[in-house]
Amino acid sequence: QVQLVESGGGLVQAGGSLRLSCVVSGSISRINSMGWYRQAPGRQREVVAIITNGGNTNYANSVKGRFTISADMGRNTVYLQMNSLQAEDTAVYYCNSNLRRTMWNLPNDYWGQGTQVTVSS
Repeated sequence: QVQLVESGGGLVQAGGSLRLSCVVSGSISRINSMGWYRQAPGRQREVVAIITNGGNTNYANSVKGRFTISADMGRNTVYLQMNSLQAEDTAVYYCNSNLRRTMWNLPNDYWGQGTQVTVSS
């Protein structure tokens, strides 16, 4: 069983900051990457930022320069520091991890339940 548990969402005024955290737990052999996705009402889920086991990062153009993803792979934890938040950032944010449960399994994607981020203008 693999679980991803997010925390840190909430309500913030435009221009403010929030920090999201996600802990991956369970039977895990190797984490290939961890990341954050978001889904706003009426829109498809979209990638926000991803960090690989090697520390490489990728960001959606809309958050570059404002959001920073980091990870403590030893603790199976990923963070998303969100600064200069805008109303357009309002969404449910989901933690994702691509990982192997055992060395014999193919990698698979696992998801958290999501945490609401609301930015008031």
